[in-house]
Amino acid sequence: MAHRLLELTGTFLRLGTISFGGPAAHAALMEQETVERRGWLTHQEFLDLLAVTQLIPGPNAVEMACQIGFRRGGFPGSVVAGLAFTAPAVAITAAFAVAYVRYGTLPAVEPFLAGIKPVIVAVIFAAVWRLAKKTLGTWQQGIVAVAVGVAAALGADEVLSLLAGGVIGTLLLARSAPPATTGAAVLVTGSLLAARTAAGATLAAASGGAAAGSVSLAKLALFFLKVGAVLYGSGYVLVAYLEGGLVDQYHWLTRRELLDAVAVGQFTPGPMLTTATFVGYLLAGTSGALVATGAIMLPAFVLVAAINPWIPRLRQSRWASRFLDAVSAASLGLMAAVVVSLGQVALTDLGSWSLALAAALAGLRWQVNPAWLIVAGALAGPLVY
Repeated sequence: MAHRLLELTGTFLRLGTISFGGPAAHAALMEQETVERRGWLTHQEFLDLLAVTQLIPGPNAVEMACQIGFRRGGFPGSVVAGLAFTAPAVAITAAFAVAYVRYGTLPAVEPFLAGIKPVIVAVIFAAVWRLAKKTLGTWQQGIVAVAVGVAAALGADEVLSLLAGGVIGTLLLARSAPPATTGAAVLVTGSLLAARTAAGATLAAASGGAAAGSVSLAKLALFFLKVGAVLYGSGYVLVAYLEGGLVDQYHWLTRRELLDAVAVGQFTPGPMLTTATFVGYLLAGTSGALVATGAIMLPAFVLVAAINPWIPRLRQSRWASRFLDAVSAASLGLMAAVVVSLGQVALTDLGSWSLALAAALAGLRWQVNPAWLIVAGALAGPLVY
């Protein structure tokens, strides 16, 4: 067990250091490392974890690290993987927060990001391509993936799209298979909806009592605990939560300070939730940074510990297995939509297209580790731009 925990620590520290680009990019890097390179999971097991992770509240990238860690080393492995994945971003963000408080400005890193962004698009594309080849074995799954991808690209809610794709895909898959005697798919859907509702209600009243003025560690913890328990969707959903609470409701930050905190979350590796680290430091120093970061992550550890042991059992039920197959296909559709969305922003000229195509070719044809592709993109950024 000790060997596995050390292995998880090293793996997720490295992934946390190079994981730019949001949850879809993080999932792509984890798939490359834990499925392709290390063989800890099969493609199907990885997609099952990804599908369930996207249906529960909390920071998806951290939860996915915890899911893989739980599968590899139980609850200790879950905690180790989640903390290791987050640690590099927390350390970098804290350093930026110290500099920001002292100098009132952020460092200029845009040239490096300009090179990283096209490479991230290529990394996600390569992961979707590999997973689709091994996962979309039926026309029903293909229809679900395309439909959910189109819906996401048109702005539909991610969680509702996943649930709709899961239910419709389950029914489509059932038409080509013998009937089953269990309603497990309905049970799974209802359980996930109930978990979402319960998480939304958890601590809402407690955090609602915070008032403007001096920010105590208790108030800070309750606020970020609530955010971690009800957060769905991308990092930009996190921004909406923070703006509504920190700026509009409690007046703890100005809008300019919040935008600077969000900027740090975007140009540092790892999950965007480390924006909480920056905010916590601004409001209450080092203790505030630790409390805010721990509070926003805590629901992820609890949810993964509660749900992960049940995921393999779902495969034992025919209906639940179909539901997971359908949601896995829907997850690929969402990742494909992210490729299109990020591509529209990142691929704007010949230089960015060249970097993306070169990275995609290197990743698919020669299986180059995404870490090296990202480093190469960062070095190429200042040269190309």
